[in-house]
Amino acid sequence: MEEPSHFITICSDSLGDTAEAVVQAVLHQFQNQRVTIRRYGNVRHEDELRKLMEEAAKHQGFVAYTLVQPELREMIREESVRLDLRIVDIMGPMMQTFIDTFDDAPQARPGLLHQLDENYFRRIEAIEFTVACDDGRDLGAMLKADIVLLGMSRTSKTPLSIFLAHRGKKVVNYPIVPEIGPPHQLFSLPPNRLIGLTMDPEHMLKIRSERLKVLGLPVGSQYASLARIMEEMEYAAVLFTKLDCPIIDITDKAIEETAGIIMGYI
Repeated sequence: MEEPSHFITICSDSLGDTAEAVVQAVLHQFQNQRVTIRRYGNVRHEDELRKLMEEAAKHQGFVAYTLVQPELREMIREESVRLDLRIVDIMGPMMQTFIDTFDDAPQARPGLLHQLDENYFRRIEAIEFTVACDDGRDLGAMLKADIVLLGMSRTSKTPLSIFLAHRGKKVVNYPIVPEIGPPHQLFSLPPNRLIGLTMDPEHMLKIRSERLKVLGLPVGSQYASLARIMEEMEYAAVLFTKLDCPIIDITDKAIEETAGIIMGYI
């Protein structure tokens, strides 16, 4: 019998991205948990807050919130007591520590993280650049990129590129194929702008086999054979050595973890 889904409600007076990112990071630490996340953004009025809290109480989950308006922060605490509902204040402890340590006061204005400032436009530009350069579509763009990801097929190059683009980094990802020589642009870049991605061969075999099933293609094709995977990995290892670039084994790593390692390199 299938386990029932647990409910987590996200409440924010902005978009709710911060709270959801924290919830998702925590969920990665738990296996076999069926969780339904309901996100309520731009909550600015007490009646909206009361309604969503009552809805959350019906499912016996908990509420993770990022509220900066004092009246809403007070109200969600009162509602949690009234409804016997657990709440998690994502930003509150950090804000209070900032106040206590630096003797400053928060602006209490929702949505400051997403205001149209220079950083916002830099992220948008990075995302547009990265999408246009996906899968080696624009080799010339490598010279303009902050990061060039190199890896075999199914090493998470595209989702990793988009994640890094949301951090404001212009990313080009290039697929490594033994039959196609590396573009000369790679050898014009400093090693710290290049990142080689690799994976355990058996793990790669499982991923490629599942991919073929999804596409309705024969699982026994060369693409999903261990011999072909080993050939590609050996070719990639030689190329990474020539480029003298950092190499990251992404086996069992979440996108966020790999991105954090890359940001440390650059």
